[in-house]
Amino acid sequence: MKTTRVESSVSRFQLPKLAAVALGGLLLAACAGNPPKEQFAVTESAVREAVSAGGTEYAPVEMRAAQQKWRQAELAMQKEEFDEARKLAEQAEWDARVAERKARAAKAQKAVDEARQGVEDLREESMRGLQ
Repeated sequence: MKTTRVESSVSRFQLPKLAAVALGGLLLAACAGNPPKEQFAVTESAVREAVSAGGTEYAPVEMRAAQQKWRQAELAMQKEEFDEARKLAEQAEWDARVAERKARAAKAQKAVDEARQGVEDLREESMRGLQ
């Protein structure tokens, strides 16, 4: 009697790779199902920092975008659309960071301009004293 050996379509070398891919997929699926609490905390902090830096005054477009995306992220979170909430929170964080940096740069530029004007005023005053 002759026995035939049927080889598996998955070799013993491919099995660990397939297991790793399956495990990675499970981890991604598990992460996608969890509320993005950490990202929300980071975003909330970034929005607060941008507001305190003067973002609403010096970078109103970016600040408005950050606040709108933040509200949309909160709504997505309430609907348990966690992937969308995470994406919107990340975008809101970066918009807020841009607003904060623009505000800080505008304030620094304003301070430089005021210092230049002060130097110019002193120069003019000293010239009047010499005459």
